[in-house]
Amino acid sequence: MQKRHIDRSIYFMESSNTSREFYIPYIERFKKVLDGDRVLEIGCGEGGNLFPFVQRRCRVAGIDIARIRIEQARKFFMGNHCLGTFRCGDFLQDPVPEQETDKYDIILLHDVIEHIADKQAFLSHIRGFLKKKGILFVAFPAWQMPFGGHQQICKSRIFSKVPFTHLLSYSWYTFFLKHVAKENADTVRELLYIKKCGTSVEKFEQTVKACPYHILNRQLWLVNPHYKQKFNLQPIKLSPFLSNIRYLRDYCSTSCFYLLRAD
Repeated sequence: MQKRHIDRSIYFMESSNTSREFYIPYIERFKKVLDGDRVLEIGCGEGGNLFPFVQRRCRVAGIDIARIRIEQARKFFMGNHCLGTFRCGDFLQDPVPEQETDKYDIILLHDVIEHIADKQAFLSHIRGFLKKKGILFVAFPAWQMPFGGHQQICKSRIFSKVPFTHLLSYSWYTFFLKHVAKENADTVRELLYIKKCGTSVEKFEQTVKACPYHILNRQLWLVNPHYKQKFNLQPIKLSPFLSNIRYLRDYCSTSCFYLLRAD
């Protein structure tokens, strides 16, 4: 397990830098981030992705199911003298706002959809929180890419670096995690759940169409922009040629960016 997974202040700053350098410019291709915009992140973690938005004078809010992450977000924002509203809870239980002014100009869904079993219900619920012409930014690793199973969270330093293990059959993957990598029960449970929820480009776009949303833009990355912070690697976009080859592109896409607008 990497140090950033233990010291969340490192993760907070790395996420902030990536959001500032890549997420905001990507969003601004279709919507200018304005002073006073309401921005929500679902699955906000410790709030790093939201930090550059509050620096742009946006009104930010975050929700996460993990209480410790919400506590960290409040701590980090307070330590940086910034305002943000953070709440622990299940987003699917939140009632849809009735007033347009209570909805959001921008909603972020970063590395979350691959943890959701019922993606259609989840994305459909989000629609009710977007303002007219509001933007939903979604980013996720394609399931078939080398570490699409999030196996980097393994406690074992060796097996956290072994690619494609998540593509083993369910029974073999369970055996690998328990008896080869010797992961604890909580890690095994989490990784098997991610396997159940894994998201390919094809699966995601089918779900988006069913909700429905309009895909404003899709950008697939050969080298995830966040790897610049994590590994000092220069981000590389997947070529348009490979991006349009169904199924093959899933093995090459370390991150999939989407900008969506509700139809």
